[in-house]
Amino acid sequence: MKLHSKAILIVAALALSACANGGRFGAANGGGADGAAGAASDPRSPAYFQQTIGDRVHFAVDQHTLTPEAIAILDKQADWLLKNPEFTAIVEGHADEQGTAAYNLALSGRRANAVIEYLVSRGVSPARLRPLPLGKERPIALCSREECYAQNRRAVTVIQAGGLS
Repeated sequence: MKLHSKAILIVAALALSACANGGRFGAANGGGADGAAGAASDPRSPAYFQQTIGDRVHFAVDQHTLTPEAIAILDKQADWLLKNPEFTAIVEGHADEQGTAAYNLALSGRRANAVIEYLVSRGVSPARLRPLPLGKERPIALCSREECYAQNRRAVTVIQAGGLS
């Protein structure tokens, strides 16, 4: 077999194995019927974490201080992470579009770190958590009004199976 043909076969085999992987969360994200592994009704699944526990907390203007509402969500996140040690988390910090890119990047980093510090204070290993400051680069609401700004001032805990990458 020629080198070119072997390369095509290897690429095809890798592509097929990726399809059989089971998605972003590997075996932990089985999907399917209610109660199935990986479904939003499975208390051990990332979908359950996102939809039932809550994956995000919000902040006031120019603040990285946790609100009582944020603490209530983070308490649930910490409990879930402690019960599911096979998962790690990236905490994305976000800011609204007001201010300079440099200011918002620093603020989003402080927001991510505030979440991580709180989760660690509740017993989650810092080795399982990584901050990812994103500044104002990934808004979820696109308008120049306070209701949009408020949605964009957030930290989002993204669950991953296995180690941090």
